[in-house]
Amino acid sequence: MLADRISLTVPTRAEYAKTVRMTASALVSRMGATYDDLDDVRVAAEELFVYACDHAGEDDEVAIEFLLEEEAVHMTVRLPKGERATDEDAERRAAYATFILQSVCDHYELTSDLEGQYLKVMKVLAAEPDDADS
Repeated sequence: MLADRISLTVPTRAEYAKTVRMTASALVSRMGATYDDLDDVRVAAEELFVYACDHAGEDDEVAIEFLLEEEAVHMTVRLPKGERATDEDAERRAAYATFILQSVCDHYELTSDLEGQYLKVMKVLAAEPDDADS
């Protein structure tokens, strides 16, 4: 099976968190994911968005890429190059987002290259049990 790649770009405003969360939910639900996996991906997508927003300016955008494989979903967000918020609340939100992402995802990686920093997460999806297995 070929992997599907979907990109979503939204402004760095809190009201778009729901858009990101619902997009992730819709993509994973069509893959036949369990409810628990669907919920984990939905939470991870929102936390990725929050983390990226804390690294961005008010006029920036957040681009999240979803890579859908047969048994896993990968989400990557490019952290904007703008001035990163360094207040205590932003640091706390970033630490909380990191904790949540590491808890609900099977892989968490913060990388950088000449283009900037990237936060990548991956969730392995459990197969729904067949009715015949019950």
